[in-house]
Amino acid sequence: MKLIQILKVATIPVLTILSLLCASNKVLADYLTSQGSGGYSRYELWSTDDNSGYYLKIWRNEASPESNSYTTTGTFTSTREALIYFDCKYDKKNLPECPNVQE
Repeated sequence: MKLIQILKVATIPVLTILSLLCASNKVLADYLTSQGSGGYSRYELWSTDDNSGYYLKIWRNEASPESNSYTTTGTFTSTREALIYFDCKYDKKNLPECPNVQE
């Protein structure tokens, strides 16, 4: 009889701890910030789970968004920096911000 009472009392704290652990893992997930296309490619701009940086997933226009045939870039410090990178490298825009642009 006492064992059943102990199990009843212990169940709530154990379930609470497990739910907190599961919730904290869900919070630590990267999230999609924006998406677009240019040139022969399209992108998804993702923010890291702690908002410390951004990265791009880039597909060719003809590839399915569900496919694994994408390129992932390094981390950028801002959305602006990431989108300039996409515009310069994949959309081939001639922006002043693009590296190796002749003035």
